[in-house]
Amino acid sequence: MTEKLCTQCGRNKPIIHRKYNGQRLCSSCFRKSIEKQVLTTIRKQKLITKGDKVLVGLSGGKDSVALLKILNILKEKHIIELEAITIDEGIAGYREEGIRIAKDTTEKLNIKHHIISFQDKYGFTIDKIMKAEKNQPNPQHACTYCGVFRRQVFNQVAREVNATKIATGHNLDDETQSILMNYLEGNINNMVRIGYKTQASDERFTQKIKPLRKIPEKEIGLYVLESGFEVHFDGCPYAHDSFRMEVGDFLRSTTIKHPTIMYSILNGFEKIRPVIREEYLENHPGKPNGTCEICGEPSSQRICKSCKFLKQIHEKIGE
Repeated sequence: MTEKLCTQCGRNKPIIHRKYNGQRLCSSCFRKSIEKQVLTTIRKQKLITKGDKVLVGLSGGKDSVALLKILNILKEKHIIELEAITIDEGIAGYREEGIRIAKDTTEKLNIKHHIISFQDKYGFTIDKIMKAEKNQPNPQHACTYCGVFRRQVFNQVAREVNATKIATGHNLDDETQSILMNYLEGNINNMVRIGYKTQASDERFTQKIKPLRKIPEKEIGLYVLESGFEVHFDGCPYAHDSFRMEVGDFLRSTTIKHPTIMYSILNGFEKIRPVIREEYLENHPGKPNGTCEICGEPSSQRICKSCKFLKQIHEKIGE
């Protein structure tokens, strides 16, 4: 029986068989294909223009490290400026390793790195919040708090460093999970905002972009391993009992028998998204952006969600 060789170069033994398109790629061709696909997405979707200053959300995990490494190609060609931000939510036994790897990665690439901790900024950690939540009749999930505070930190730091774009490592799995989650919950408001880039309604919000949006999670993991990058593979301990994890498990099991299912979900959504967006936003134009009376951040209400949460949290933890 003839040994199958890389369908790209025809010389080397493949390390991956992409069942969704039939490709068998060796290590070198696979890595080049990932980088080419991401850079093509950036160009086609107009995510970055020459002269942009991009702030990368860097957790130290596979997605964010891969994103930083690929965007560094544009930095080295003097197309963009690049900085990174790591948020320390205060999750013992988990976040420390990610921060270490993020520090090492930015030092090797000579990229300016910002580390912001919830403890220093807000006076508490996610661990402390969740300990207090256990005593509540209807406890909130960690992701609820974490998402709000992380978004606020990203926007604040982006303004401080004059970044024109915030890049996050959302991959194909993340995006299809978001599409299904919001559909199942009937959250059309969130669904119409899913895309390659945000359409900010207020200039105080820095535009967010997702260059890895078409890359499957498994391929990003293989890319960093084959590239010799050190990354933090552990998942957040608070994510295991989240609705997103349930949807993710369903998608992963479905993909085994239907390899193209995530691409079908994403591509189908992209076709109907403009129609949904136009129809929904016409009838739900959204509230005008104002300014939070407490923190001065953009807000559609007198008090922003972050400040409302801060008040609730300090009451719960007794501080």
